[in-house]
Amino acid sequence: MTMNMLRWSVLSLAGFVLCGITGCTRWIDVQPTSADPKETISHSLPDDERVPLVTNSFHLSRNGASQYPSADLERRILSSVQDTSLFSALIPLGEKSDSLGEKVVSARITVDETIEPHSWLSAFKGILIGGSMFLLSPFIDLEYGYGATVALELERWDGHVTRYEGRSSGTVHYKLFGATPIMIDELKGHVTEACLTDLTGQLVRDTKLYMASSAPLPDTGIRTVTVKAKRPAGTQPTRSLVPVATATTP
Repeated sequence: MTMNMLRWSVLSLAGFVLCGITGCTRWIDVQPTSADPKETISHSLPDDERVPLVTNSFHLSRNGASQYPSADLERRILSSVQDTSLFSALIPLGEKSDSLGEKVVSARITVDETIEPHSWLSAFKGILIGGSMFLLSPFIDLEYGYGATVALELERWDGHVTRYEGRSSGTVHYKLFGATPIMIDELKGHVTEACLTDLTGQLVRDTKLYMASSAPLPDTGIRTVTVKAKRPAGTQPTRSLVPVATATTP
């Protein structure tokens, strides 16, 4: 009888440990940014061909609502761009950009986040777990979805604008006792990294667009344009050529 009690005690303890371990598990699925793998392109860029990049704006939205962008997220994006070695310097939003020369690339960053905690489904599964006195918690999966689009719009010194965009999404599957804030941070980190990898890959393919020799500086000379003055009723139209100084805004 003592041996039977000991055996059942050991089995109960093993079952409790197994349920505890199973109930704390989690795993993350991240969707690939592209179904077709793209060839990695690298360029050897001389230092005198590299120009600085200045961040002019940074916008963040979450489920369509505007949010205050964090400096950490901006640094992560700029760090990924810096790893390409395409630009001579990267100036974050709000920092001084004096003495950078005339050839500068302006950047506008946009991040759109989509969060789907599957609230109704989680509530229903929570009722099942509670009704079973947590006995079903190791066997019921909960989900938390997150998607992001990171867009980088670059304007060259001559006014040429190019937009780059990286998208990715993922889902973290977890058991009840595996729900932690770290879990969500891990999911966001994997999705953001996938977006940035796709975005910087597109940027590297356009390396020649941002070389210092790729475009001349805007012409700020005198140009002749035709000015048509408003005439009184009953008079013949007259035109005159007037030299007008025009400056192209980079």
